[in-house]
This record gives sequence, structure tokens and C-alpha cells, in this order.
Amino acid sequence: MSETPSTSFSTIHRTSEGQVSSRRPLSIAHPVVAKRISFYKSGDPQFGGVRVVVTPRSFKTFDALLDNLSRKVPLPFGVRTISTPRGRHHITRLEELEDGESYVCSHGRRVQPVDLDRARRRPRPWLSSLALSAPAPRAPAAPRAPRRLLVFRNGDPKTRRTVLLTRRVTQSFEAFLQHLTVVMQRPVSKLYATDGRKVPSLQAVILSLGAVVAAGKEPFKPGNYDVQKYLLPARLPGISHRVRRKGNAKPENRKSVKWKVSIVTSDFPNAGTSSQIYIILYGHHRSSAPIYLYGTDGVGFQNGHEDIFTLTVGDIGVPFKIRIGHTNSGYAPSWHCKEIRLQNMNCGKQFYIPVQRWLARDKEDGEICREFPLLSKGQPVIPVTVYEVFVATGELWNAGTVANVYISIYGEKGDSGSRQLLRSKSSFNFLRGHTDTFLLEAVHLGNLFKIVIGHDGLGPGNGWFLDDVVVKDPTTNHEYAFFCHRWLDQGEDDGKLVRELYARDNSIFSARWKLEHKSKETWVAESWKFTKGNTLQFYNRLTGGFVRLHPDGTVDAIGEKTDKYGLFDVIFNKGNICSFRSHEMRHLSLALDNGFAGRGTATELRVIYQHSRCALLESALVPGHTLVFDRQGRRAEESSAGYADLSKEFVILVKGVFLNSAVILLATSLCQALCLQSDGTCTGAGKQSETSYWKVHKISSGICMFESLKNTQMYLRIKDGLCDGTGTGGTDCHFKIKKNLEDASISLESVKSPGLFVGLQPDGQAKPVIYTEEENVCFYPQVIQFGRENPMGMSATPIQGEEIQKSENQKKMLPTSEVKGSLTTSATKQILPSQTSETVLSEDEWKVSVLTGNTGTQANVTLWVYGDEGVIGPISLSKDSPEQLFLPRQEDEYQVEIKSIGEIYKIRIGHDGTSRQPEWSLQRVTMQHMKSKKVLDFVANVWLSQIQEDGDIVCELPVMKEGQPIFPLVRYQVDVYTGQLKQAETESEVSLCLYGERGDSGLRLLHKSNMPVRFQRGQIDKFQVEAVSLGRLQKVLLRCEACDESQYWYCEKIVVMEPGASAEYIFTCERWLPFMSEGIIHSEIELYHQGEDQ
Repeated sequence: MSETPSTSFSTIHRTSEGQVSSRRPLSIAHPVVAKRISFYKSGDPQFGGVRVVVTPRSFKTFDALLDNLSRKVPLPFGVRTISTPRGRHHITRLEELEDGESYVCSHGRRVQPVDLDRARRRPRPWLSSLALSAPAPRAPAAPRAPRRLLVFRNGDPKTRRTVLLTRRVTQSFEAFLQHLTVVMQRPVSKLYATDGRKVPSLQAVILSLGAVVAAGKEPFKPGNYDVQKYLLPARLPGISHRVRRKGNAKPENRKSVKWKVSIVTSDFPNAGTSSQIYIILYGHHRSSAPIYLYGTDGVGFQNGHEDIFTLTVGDIGVPFKIRIGHTNSGYAPSWHCKEIRLQNMNCGKQFYIPVQRWLARDKEDGEICREFPLLSKGQPVIPVTVYEVFVATGELWNAGTVANVYISIYGEKGDSGSRQLLRSKSSFNFLRGHTDTFLLEAVHLGNLFKIVIGHDGLGPGNGWFLDDVVVKDPTTNHEYAFFCHRWLDQGEDDGKLVRELYARDNSIFSARWKLEHKSKETWVAESWKFTKGNTLQFYNRLTGGFVRLHPDGTVDAIGEKTDKYGLFDVIFNKGNICSFRSHEMRHLSLALDNGFAGRGTATELRVIYQHSRCALLESALVPGHTLVFDRQGRRAEESSAGYADLSKEFVILVKGVFLNSAVILLATSLCQALCLQSDGTCTGAGKQSETSYWKVHKISSGICMFESLKNTQMYLRIKDGLCDGTGTGGTDCHFKIKKNLEDASISLESVKSPGLFVGLQPDGQAKPVIYTEEENVCFYPQVIQFGRENPMGMSATPIQGEEIQKSENQKKMLPTSEVKGSLTTSATKQILPSQTSETVLSEDEWKVSVLTGNTGTQANVTLWVYGDEGVIGPISLSKDSPEQLFLPRQEDEYQVEIKSIGEIYKIRIGHDGTSRQPEWSLQRVTMQHMKSKKVLDFVANVWLSQIQEDGDIVCELPVMKEGQPIFPLVRYQVDVYTGQLKQAETESEVSLCLYGERGDSGLRLLHKSNMPVRFQRGQIDKFQVEAVSLGRLQKVLLRCEACDESQYWYCEKIVVMEPGASAEYIFTCERWLPFMSEGIIHSEIELYHQGEDQ
């Protein structure tokens, strides 16, 4: 037996021997080319910033700095923009960075300002306690000293260093590893816990057991890493602070008491332990701090041995319980304790605690920490209680966690200590949407008032969305509810991994509050539907029909989806109070007493959402009076029939969600959406922000493509057993939209692979699934910006496979497609050729010959080919030796594969104006069908140059038939009106695309104006755009690429005139370009002819 004196470490941060003192390096007299700069995250004052030393040696290029910051600043697509704190000036070169200044990082061109004072004041994670001990709020405590960390060398426990976790060394995990490299005098690239678990982040370091093992590239090497021998002040996650009872707060300078503690280990095999033992004594005044027990030379707690310790502890009053546990470390941590004896050496009073329990992960209930009441006259002074703890994980995608979860329960008689929730009654713990039940044994805590719950942040996907916790006290049969409904995740919410939750006394009240909270969340998610101007339908699940308002003012709920009387326009909206006017009969509005002529308070209905995404329509004048229908779809009163035969819940459907060019969210929950990630994968756990916006490209009725708005030219697709966002616009990106009337959700079925749907795994990752009840394939669309019915023309940047409606006069409409960088790429849209036009075989081979005049070019040349059933392009005309292309008086030939686009009627060819020779003299283009030998000859004889002729670098050439063009070349006159507003002028480049019945002109740079300086305030600039006749014009697309707000442009209108025609087309703009809509910066806008039906 060994008797070793020990003391409780009430002072948590005491100075210990061997602590490494840090000294500042001496300043160097000679100049040093180094800049110390702080970088913050755009729009996020919670991010504390990172400090980087920029030298010519550390960062040779500006891109190298961006890549380095991308690993340190958490942005979805890395750091791509650096600006001054208010976002007014963008940094593009290392030389522009100033020493000692602060800058803001963003992944987009737009930077949101940051309150630097607030960001700098943000407390570091270790200042947030895992367990707050006082039952009542206290005055703010003095700032804590920096936490100490013991760092062992991997495989060599004798080599150790003590490190202070200061602000300077914890700017980032990478910076911390660099600091340890200096301290340990060897490369450090990985950290491990003393039991071999990997420590992957700075948060995991801070929440560690006070010690880590530093390793290079080698794996973890086991060893006797004795934490407590060298680092007594460290506090274990499983141990709480001392706790005082209410009304018994005493000064800290109480008289110390000596205790003799005798612990007997059972005498059967493997009862001893190699782990570190600790105890906590609880008295009526307060509790002791954790007291670590170790024998001579660190050997103790062996089979059948009695270990005796003398402890000096502050006066805790009359003791009533003891907590004993171990750190689960060493080669054989399991321990069976037989008994504990306590003796107050001041007064001689003795206490006996019969234990006879395992403290082992692989024995009994798996607990390594237990509480025992002290006995009085052979009976426990307070009974031991086994609490039932019900932990509900939220229903959000990726809400579950594999991290280690800890909980500490607080009551009027102390706390349970921090316990790991290890063994649930379920097979797997903390899964999305599941409630896990745990048993927690503790000395009875009396009335409970709070819990502290959190996790250690270890393991992949460690973030956790905790819905609520319910603790049931079997002694009193009382339930305590602790509502959370928040993330415990470094990358979500406020970034905290630990929450302090207070009890709600009445469980019925708590459940009601929870339902009301869910209803409010549902309203936030669904309120966009009630924007003024939207057209709605009300579906009743009981009747299976739609609410409709007849011309005689009667209302029923048995209408078909296509019934014109079932459409209602939102004409009034104030909060959740709306008025719904009949779309067909504008003098009638929906009211509880059938239809109501005109507008007034009788037509104002309050929309009350239920958690099932259904809504009630309640009178704003008479609360409680709702719109109710019976099974036959007739208006009814709630008291007129049984509850099962009445329905007052409606599914709200919005018309026009999937119009062409609409911007939408595909919501997966009330606050999440389908999002394209930086690696091209898709997740349903994305935030409902601009990173999750999708642009709709309508292919045909009920079939669409979805292009990421943040990452253009990346489409949602199902291909090769994967569902991701790396599509290029082929048929694998086409989805059939299947609507579910029961909850207004949709499912996306692959057109190319019928039966496969876009589905989500429990962690939110998208994957193709065969629809079953077990797979979640439901998305809830939210419109960010409504589109329009697809106009009969081409977009400026054509999208592959997008269907264009046919003109009744021409029946020659142009489905758009985009093919980049390949001569053999072709339109993937499969359309039968017109019966009246020449058939172009599928996968046709054409030979394209381009004859250059007296001046060649080295610019990039592209070709578009237009047919009456489709278009292909841009096709890049390039070869392995670009310097040999388009030489003077040279004819270049290419093989081009073109799939069915019908009869060809025009081509567009041009270059991008780059290289040292951007001018080009184009003589002729010839296309020969390889199978039929049909030849299409396009005589050009044009200069494609911005400094000669009309300044155009693109030309259109019509197909000739019997010496005449099928459609003539037209030189459109375009008048651009810049507004009179202050600073309306711009120096930015402005481009325009004309759309008509026969397609589009392509995006043309407005380069040569009649005015010496273009786009000045109040000025009219005249341009000419030459294109094959477009027929009747329908719209224009206007684009202004401004580098900053000072170059924004205010356009009043565009007027287009066709030579020989008396009519002019007026396209009113009256807005700034670029402009912001729904939080997105738009550089282009579509303007429709005023005479068109919009």
C-alpha cells in the first residue's frame, strides 16, 4: 500500500514547474520586407480573422496568397477576392497590401463589409465553458488565463513540451501545427489524442483532455503518455466545475480540511487499471475540484490492493456524495472498485461507501464515471437515481453526428458531471430524425433546472443539429424538457459545439411551444408564395380537388387542376393577411361567405401554416372562423359534421414556378436546399442562399434543366450512377418534373434514365435512386425570380437542348444548344425533321472550309450553324498547331458532326479579338455534306476587326438559294438611351443581343458609336447590328460588365429600327446595370417589346 499526499487543484490555472516561458524575438535593426496583415471573412463578424505574414519568399504570386487563404478562411469556393474592409477597393497585386492593415476575403466579386471591431472582440472557443456550474446567473467573471496544453513527441513520452493556447498561436490549425514544429524542433503535420484518436481541428485541440501527441507523417505510436503527472491543472471533459447550492455561496478562503481516502480494488483477475483515477467530493457548502490519484512511481490500483491517499481540500461542508472515475487511458483501463473509505482528519468522522462496480467501457453499462451517496446509519443520505435521457436529433439533412456527445445535468443538489452518451437503446446513435434513449445513473439531483450538452468535434461529419432533450426523473415521475433546435457545428450557426439549455417546467406547454415554433418556421419557408402578384391554387386533400370561385359567387373544392375558376391572384399582402382575387373574374375575391365583389376587409384572410406545410384560411375580422369544406367539396361549418368529414387545410400551389430563366431554390427542408458544392457534388444540406440558386432552362412541357447560378455552365445531372452538378447540358441533364399535390413538393426523374430520381442520403449527399417510400426524393421549390414563357428566339448564351416554341407563321424555331471546345460535339436534342424540309441525318458529318483573304488572324475563331429545328455552337475552329491556322490566302478544313437541326438557313462566324493579330479578312465559308455531297456556299468578303469597317468581329451569312438568300441580311439601327440620373454614364463594355421570330443575333459588343465617347449621361448612342433577318423582334438582352459601383450604368431604353420599315421597337429599361435582385448581382437583363404580352 502506498500513502501519497495529494491536493485538490481548486485553482485551475496554477503555475507548474517545467512550463515553457515564451520570449519575444529581438527586433532586427536592418529593414525586413514583411507585411503582417489580418484577413476577415466577407459579411461574417463571427469569424475572428487570420493573421498572415506576407513576404516575397512566402508568396511569390498573388494567386499563391489566395490559395493559402482558401485553406484558412471558410468560404464555399475558396478565396477569390480580397478587398478593403468596406468593399470599395479590390486588391489584385501583392504590392497593394499594406503592413498592419486588415482586409476582407470573399469567394465572389461582391464583398459584404465586416464590422472589424466586433470581429476582433469575438471570444475564442476555449473561453466558452463546457459546463457552467452555478444554478443562477452570475456577474461576469474576470478574463481567464490562456489554457495550457501538454504536447508529447510521438513514440517518446519523455519528450514533452507545455504550450500556451494564446491568440497568436491559434489563429488557425495550420498555424498551430507550424508553431508546434518550432516548439518540438521536428516537423509536426498531425496530432493525436493520447489514446490514438486523430485530432483533426483546432476546436478538437481546445476540447482535448489537456494533452496531444505530435506526429509527422508517421502513424500514431502507443506509449505511456501520463497526462496528469505533468499537467495537473488540466480539466477533463468528463468532470465539471464545483457547484454551490442556492443561497449557500461562501467565501473562497474557507479553512482547508485534510481527508484520508482509502480505495480498495477488487481481487479478481483484471480488476486493476492502468488508467488515471480521479474523485470529486460533494458537500452541502460546495464541491471539490477534480482530485487525481496516483501512487508511488505512478503505480496503483492493482488487483486486491488498497491505495491510501491524504488530500487537502477546501471546506466543502458535510459531504453527501462522491464521484469517482478514470480517464480510460493506458493499455488496460477497465477497473473494478470494491469499496471507498473517507476520514475527515480534522474531526475524525469516517464514511464508508460500498462500491462493487465496474468502471469500464466494455463492462456493465459502459460507464467510466459513477456517483455514490454517503451512508448515514447504514442508509444513503440521498438515493441513487437512473435518469432516462431522450435526445432528439433534428430532421435536417446531415443533422446526425458520429462525434462523442457529452451531457451534464444540473439540479438543486448539484450536477451529474459530464457524461458521455454512449449506449442508446437504438443500434446507432444520433441519426437524423431519430430520438435516442440513454440511462444516466447519478445521486438524485432534486429539481432539475439546466443541462450542458455538446460534442468533441471528432470524426467525419461531426456537426450535429440537436432538436431537444427530455430528462425523466423516475423518482418523482417528472419530465424536464430542454428545447434547443440549433446546430452544434463549427461550420453552422454561431460555430459552438456546446449548448447550455434551461428546463421548461410544463411538458405540455413545451410541446405546444415546439409546435408553434415549427409553424413559424414553416411560414418563413412558405411566405414567398403570398407575394403580391403571384397566382395561386388551393388544393384540398380531403376532396382531392381545387378551390374554385364560380361567376355566381359560389365556392367549392372539387375543381380540376386546369379549371380556370381555380386560379387566384394575390392582390393584398400584409404579413400573413392576404386577399385573393379570381384570376378569371377580377371583380370577385375569395371570402369565407363564398365570393365577395370588390375589395374590403371581408376578403382579407389570415394564412396560418401548420407543420405539415398545409395552411388554414382564417377570417382576419373574426379569428377562429376558417374556410371549411366537407367530403363533397361544399362549404361547411365546423359544427355541421364530424371532424373526420371536414377539412380546413389547403396545399398552396404557385403557378409559373418552372418558366424559362426562372431562378429557384430546391428546398430540402424548412431551412436547407439542394446546393452545388465546390467539388461538383450536390448536397441537400446546403443553406438557402445564393449558393443554392438554380436557373431553369425549360426543354418542353414538364421537362427542364437546372443550371447553377453561382457556377454557370454546371448543370444538375444523373449519369454513370452518380447525381452531381457537373453536367454540360446534355440529355443526362434533362429532368421530368413530377408534382405531388399532397404537400406541394416535386420529384425530379431523369429523362435519359426513366425510373431514376434525384434522391438524398441521410448525410444530405445527392444520389440517383429508384423511388421507394424509404428514399427521400421530394424537393420544395421556392421562386427567387420568376421566369417568362420561352420567347421564340435564342438566348445570347445558348443552352443545350432548350426547346423554343414554334411560330405559327414560320414553324421554324430554334432550340438552343451549347457546345464548347470540340469539333465533334453536337446538339443532343433529338427532334424529327420537318416533313417539308430537307432531312439532315442524325450524326451527320460535314466538311467546313474557311478561306482567309489577304489578312490572317491568330485569334480564336468560333462557328454557329442554324437550322429550322435547332442550332449548334459555338464550335471552336482549332487544331493542334494554332499558329498554322487562318494564314493569308489559306483555306482551312474541318470535320464537324451535326445532329438533326433541320434545314440549315444561316451561319455565324467570328473571333474573340485576342492575340497579336486580332484582325481577319474572311473571304468564304463552304459546308459540304459528306454523305449527300450537298454544298452550302457562304460568300463573305468581310473584315472582322474592331478598328476597320464597322468594328464588328462577328458576321452572319445566309444560305443562298438560286442566287438569292433564303433570308436577307439586315442592318438594324440600335439607339441606346443613357439616363439623366447623376453618374448614369459608364466606361464599361456594353453588349446586346436581338431576339426575333427567327432566332437571335448573338451577343454583340456595342463598339462603334456615332458619339466620340460612348454611354454618357443623357446621351443617345447609335449603333448598327448586321444579322440575317430575325423577323418580328420580341426582346433584347442587354449586358453591362462593370468592375465596381462607380462604373454602373443607368439605361433608359433601347430603340431598334429596321431599314425600310416604318415601325420601331422600343424596349424600356429604366434601371441600373448591373443590378441586385434577391441578393444576387445581375449584369444582364432581358427587355421585352412593349407591344408583347408579358
